[in-house]
Amino acid sequence: MAATKHKVQPNKIHVKKGDYVMVISGKDAGKKGKVIDVIRKKGRVVVEKANMVKRHTKPSQSMPQGGIVSKEAPMASSNVMLYCQECKSVTRVSFKVTEEGKYRVCKHCGETLPDKH
Repeated sequence: MAATKHKVQPNKIHVKKGDYVMVISGKDAGKKGKVIDVIRKKGRVVVEKANMVKRHTKPSQSMPQGGIVSKEAPMASSNVMLYCQECKSVTRVSFKVTEEGKYRVCKHCGETLPDKH
């Protein structure tokens, strides 16, 4: 029986780069921050100052000293939820379509969520 290769579809992620989110599960639950990067193929996001890990780096030209560097690691996108700064709570995204176009709104207060922060 021959193994069939399936095309991997990029996961649909509910947050965008630049969104303000709150971590809802894991060791950093309750922390808020901006989404720095979205890795759609793996379904992961990088949130600033959340899921910090230590990297042991070798000396290089940019860092002649080398040493231990703290940086953000990717986390599952299901561990974060969009944070509405108007009503100060986590929310799901709703979409409104008008003549100007389609835009995201907060489910709780109905306020438009900014595309880029």
